[in-house]
Amino acid sequence: MQPSFSDLGEPLAAVTFCVVDLETTGTGAGASITEIGAVKVRGGEVVGEFQTLVNPGSHIPASITVLTGISDSMIADAPRLENVLPSFLAFSEGCVLVAHNASFDVGFLKRACAQLGYEWPKPVVIDTVALARQALLRDEVPNLRLATLASHFHAQETPNHRALADARATMDVLHGLLERAGGFGVDTLEDLREFSHGPQQRRAKRWLADGLPQAPGVYRFVADLPDRSGAIQRQVLYVGKSRNIRNRVRSYFTAAEKRSRIHELLRIATGVEATVCRTELEAEILELRLIAAHEPRYNRRSKFPQRQWWVKLTNEPFPRLGLVRKTKPGDVCLGPFHNSSQAEDTMRVLCDAFQLRPCKARLSPNKPTPACALAELGRCLAPCQLQLDTDGYAQAVAAVRQALTSDIRPALRAAQPGISALTAQERFEEAAEVVKRLDAFARSVLRHHRLSSLVGCAEIVAAYRNGSGWEVHVIRQGRLAGAATARPGESPIAAATAAQASADTTLAGNPALTEETQLIANWLERPGVRLIAIDGDWSWPLRVGVDSLSRAVWGDDPPAFEPPGPAESVPRDGLFPGALNPNER
Repeated sequence: MQPSFSDLGEPLAAVTFCVVDLETTGTGAGASITEIGAVKVRGGEVVGEFQTLVNPGSHIPASITVLTGISDSMIADAPRLENVLPSFLAFSEGCVLVAHNASFDVGFLKRACAQLGYEWPKPVVIDTVALARQALLRDEVPNLRLATLASHFHAQETPNHRALADARATMDVLHGLLERAGGFGVDTLEDLREFSHGPQQRRAKRWLADGLPQAPGVYRFVADLPDRSGAIQRQVLYVGKSRNIRNRVRSYFTAAEKRSRIHELLRIATGVEATVCRTELEAEILELRLIAAHEPRYNRRSKFPQRQWWVKLTNEPFPRLGLVRKTKPGDVCLGPFHNSSQAEDTMRVLCDAFQLRPCKARLSPNKPTPACALAELGRCLAPCQLQLDTDGYAQAVAAVRQALTSDIRPALRAAQPGISALTAQERFEEAAEVVKRLDAFARSVLRHHRLSSLVGCAEIVAAYRNGSGWEVHVIRQGRLAGAATARPGESPIAAATAAQASADTTLAGNPALTEETQLIANWLERPGVRLIAIDGDWSWPLRVGVDSLSRAVWGDDPPAFEPPGPAESVPRDGLFPGALNPNER
């Protein structure tokens, strides 16, 4: 049956709003009204105003006088509430009542009606605080106070704790909020009431999941929002991945979703976009790239981006270790680190091991400089004094370069006497901190070489057999350039050839995201991955990693640990004759 106009609701342009504000002697149950101000507005035009002081019949506290400017002398000749209330009820009759923090103002009006024997008319009430909470984003305004919202919407009247001025400012705020709510499809009074409550409006948006694919991939919540210049642009609010896009998006609209930031996201989202991916790795990497490109405000990863630090061996007469944010080809460096404290711990390990200078001063190879306290403590070779032999500091620099590029054992062994001394003195907590720092150093070196080796490879084509066929990936310079799948009975070699032909050729020269290269490294090193083709040298030094730490601390006879379970055995003469499994390598 075709709906009638009555089914559409009352258009907001036809609604008469009565925006009211009260001033009182306090907030408790015994407080009384001292001033009433109201503005009647319809279709954006003011059709009437109401303002009067009210004699509460009691003393106005000094703190209230300071806040509102209303004193006992001002209300001495003002009418009593029983003379004012009938006039206000007649003025607001048939209107939708609007107030900022409406429970306060409506509460006083209800109590006044009960005390004076008037029936409360039960008007529709709109609270601009609740409306602002739904229509505005958290990063748009610092709070929802009337003065803040009036400034945000450029209200013509500045709130000053006087009833009529505050009512006029609330009216301008209401108009700004109605304009914003219109972007969410709020056109009628019924829509506005539902929009103010939130949860119903969130459940009503379940249609956003309709039509989404039931396949693995990446989804994006989007909305048409104003940018800093005021122009409306489509913005990506949130990026996620799932093995079933439609089911995952539908779960956001259920009662099981309790996260407040997701509730806010769903209030403002106007659509969901999806990209189907062929493999789980492709979905994970696409999610990373989209978050890095759009910086969605509701993704924690983009809200708290990870900064990267590198430990670099400087190029100067007496090199030292320094922290940098970027590196250049040819630099002897280690990283990236996600925070400066991790990088500083690595610098401390190397400086303690080889007594490299930690100072940042630029030293001259011909003119001595006064030494610092570290030289007196024997913790620095003090090249600034030019007293050591010519090759002394150079040998220490060479040892640091070796630790960063090929062999960490000398750096780790240098810490062994100190650990033994601390253990002998029963300073076990300090010894544990040293071992923890060494462990972090060893893992950082291994991670650096794992990632840099992938970045250095022009191309790697590899395949992995899952339960439903083969996953094939084309990796170029540490980035995913292409992906394909081969179902049971299909040739994975043909899928790999097609993936190479259609691989992205725009990645060359663009630096890879560290997290992306890490995901690719983890995938390549999982048991069962087969190399199809490789252009470059995918390898890293033998004497880096945690095993080197164990031998450096415990010697060649480390304590016995529970051995891991048997590794999966993959025959070399299986799918690709002669193909090399990286785990075997």
